[in-house]
Amino acid sequence: MSQSPAFSGWQDVIALVRRAGQDDNDDALLTALLTPDERDTLVARINILHELLEGKMSQRQLSQLLGVGIATVTRGSNELKRMDDETKNWLADLLKREAEQSTSST
Repeated sequence: MSQSPAFSGWQDVIALVRRAGQDDNDDALLTALLTPDERDTLVARINILHELLEGKMSQRQLSQLLGVGIATVTRGSNELKRMDDETKNWLADLLKREAEQSTSST
């Protein structure tokens, strides 16, 4: 009898995060899954996507602002290029709304 892992793909991870969110435990799950450095990297990646979609600064400026390598910004740019317009617009709207909410609550 062969054994296999209970979670074998990205969609399993997505389902787990959704379930944790429904249970209002998404923070606990993500904290358990990600190290502090990984969480910082995720925040940087979100900021990269947000700023690239805003289109107000160059990749080099963004790299300097966030303290990440230009290759990291380029990878974010390449991911955006792979997205269809509908998904890209949805993501831009989501990030804009959340950024506005985040700055108004601080």
